[in-house]
Amino acid sequence: MREYLIAGNWKMNLGRTESVYLARELADKIPANDAVETVLIPTFVHLDAVHQAIASSALKLGAQDVYYEKKGAFTGEISPAMLKEVGVQFVLVGHSERRHILGETDALLNQKTRAAIAEGLSVVLCVGETLPERQSHQTNEVVARQLAGGLAKVDSDMVQLRRLVIAYEPVWAIGTGLTATPQQAQAVHSFIRQRLTDLYGTSLARTIRIQYGGSVRKANAADLLAEADIDGLLVGGASLAADEFADIVRAAEQVKGKK
Repeated sequence: MREYLIAGNWKMNLGRTESVYLARELADKIPANDAVETVLIPTFVHLDAVHQAIASSALKLGAQDVYYEKKGAFTGEISPAMLKEVGVQFVLVGHSERRHILGETDALLNQKTRAAIAEGLSVVLCVGETLPERQSHQTNEVVARQLAGGLAKVDSDMVQLRRLVIAYEPVWAIGTGLTATPQQAQAVHSFIRQRLTDLYGTSLARTIRIQYGGSVRKANAADLLAEADIDGLLVGGASLAADEFADIVRAAEQVKGKK
């Protein structure tokens, strides 16, 4: 059975003191649990401080982005090895804000994905459609294209190491207060599972976790997680409030116990 993955993406929020305080609060509120893996994803400049704050806890550390080169004249970029050095275990690749605000392409995201996995990091590859694309019934087409581009040359050996997670985050639901219904989300997650089956075979595809992201809150967490192919949540704004985020993790534990 797939372990749930609940990840809090803090985006460009919180100073160093606030980040450490929140990390310590969450470390106290979220004990180890075999059914749920919990990851905090602060901004780059606070990774080391947050890592120290959660070092003796069950929480894991993630990064919001990565570059595909190991070193060199790439001003402002961070390599996979640099992330590992400060305790990072997970990295987001292709978040919608990177795609739509910063113009990152599937080809670039594929380079990042392969480099991060090769370095031993677990990649959360984000896919999802815009509102016009959903309204014109292009959701599956868009998601299929993003998966094919992002996973090009990511072979079964890489996937068998459990270093790949897919996050479905409809762009129209991120930071808007809108959320896909559990049924809408499950439909896309099921489609993603089928595409992964086409790429890696049934047995391996069943081991890959698929998260949902998009205005996740404690009020809708349990209903989303109750769906068959939703294996976790990528949480934005709600992850900045300790009680709210801890409640989302508890909801995941409760749902997992019923499956």
